[in-house]
Amino acid sequence: MNNATAAKDGQSVKVDSRAGKYLTFFLASEEYGVEILKVQEIIGRMPITPVPLTSKYIRGVINLRGKIHPIMDLKIKFGMEEAEITEETCIIVIKTSSLMMGILVDKVSEVVNVAADDIEDTPAFGGDVNPEYLLGVGKTGGRVRLLLDIEKVITTSDIINMKKASSEEHSGA
Repeated sequence: MNNATAAKDGQSVKVDSRAGKYLTFFLASEEYGVEILKVQEIIGRMPITPVPLTSKYIRGVINLRGKIHPIMDLKIKFGMEEAEITEETCIIVIKTSSLMMGILVDKVSEVVNVAADDIEDTPAFGGDVNPEYLLGVGKTGGRVRLLLDIEKVITTSDIINMKKASSEEHSGA
């Protein structure tokens, strides 16, 4: 699935496209990772302007250096309780193939290099759980981290909602 075969010195070597550097962060007590190449920047707490008639997990928009970016609360998106804003709460600005947006997280942990051997495929959770937003489970430093496929976390309807939120706030500004 995420594996390819490459030739090295006449031998075939398995290459896992999921291996690489991940920015890790916490939502409640669980640690998640997102590919570092998708991270634009990390910013501290700042005022989020709510936008009416968007999904509950779309917290609103921020004005970052003159550009409007929608903010998604991953805890609500994942069915957890709404994030309590603390000193450690921050926004990770993500750049996907279709937009730039912020994700609200409880705290950023670290950047880790996850080797192919340290990534397990996502286990089956049963019929009513859809784990397609997970790239796999990373096992590094004695810890387990859920590696997110951020492109799949942000669904098409999210993109429409976020673009709508950004344009409404921008036109009202």
